[in-house]
Amino acid sequence: MKNFHIITNEIKDKDLLITGKLQEIIEKKGGKSRVTLLGVNSDGVSLTREPFPTEADCVLVLGGDGTLLRVALEASKKNIPVLGINLGTLGFLAEVEINRMENAIEKLMAGEYVTEERMMLEGSVLHEGITKGVSSALNDITITRCGSLQIIRFSVYVNHKFLCKMSADGIILATPTGSTGYNMSAGGPIAEPGAQLLILTPICAHTLNSRSIILKSEDVVEIMIERGRDGSELTVEASFDANEKVSMMTKDILRICKSNRTATIVKLDERSFLEALHRKMSE
Repeated sequence: MKNFHIITNEIKDKDLLITGKLQEIIEKKGGKSRVTLLGVNSDGVSLTREPFPTEADCVLVLGGDGTLLRVALEASKKNIPVLGINLGTLGFLAEVEINRMENAIEKLMAGEYVTEERMMLEGSVLHEGITKGVSSALNDITITRCGSLQIIRFSVYVNHKFLCKMSADGIILATPTGSTGYNMSAGGPIAEPGAQLLILTPICAHTLNSRSIILKSEDVVEIMIERGRDGSELTVEASFDANEKVSMMTKDILRICKSNRTATIVKLDERSFLEALHRKMSE
């Protein structure tokens, strides 16, 4: 790798000192780089108006897991591998610490790295049988309430067969990569990120016997919004990696399946997933 595209979360590197240092390292080693800044708008973190790079050998993401997550979604469309340089707290995706940037660039240029293909999800919202929103996610797709507090009632189908009903504040369908995110906070199981499976987890379930459900990655999950307990119409929100959001209402269906695309994450073997998990659990 010689040609790098640096994408920096400007909130975490306000003066671009770390970004500048990274560029100096790359140039000193004989490589090339260009920089794109991430900003924040009313919809959350988003890429600038610049088109996503197509000529880069690797995208270097300066930020935390959230920044890398957003960039990896875009990079998956171009089949460009992504490496995270951590400017946040200890996470699971951005593996390189600031003081190891030079060592990381040396390894990339020498070909001393491996890549991991992470499965992604594709979800579509159906209203009266008509698709009104399609998007992808690397971490998870969730349904949560919006507006006033309310219990959401779901009917869950797998491969067009009825599975169960749930009453909860929301529901999460996570990938193995996303198992350590919202899913873990909601009490769901943790999966090794290279696994091929789906994790269905209710958020604050209002029954005593609700548990997460592990499904095959090839399964197609459909979640229908039912009426409230008093027969009222419900309005909820489907969220794709906490970025893109689609409004849903009673009788709408969220259909989720494994995406044909994968996100390519570069690993330098500096820290294994289990080591990061051990450190997080020891905090």
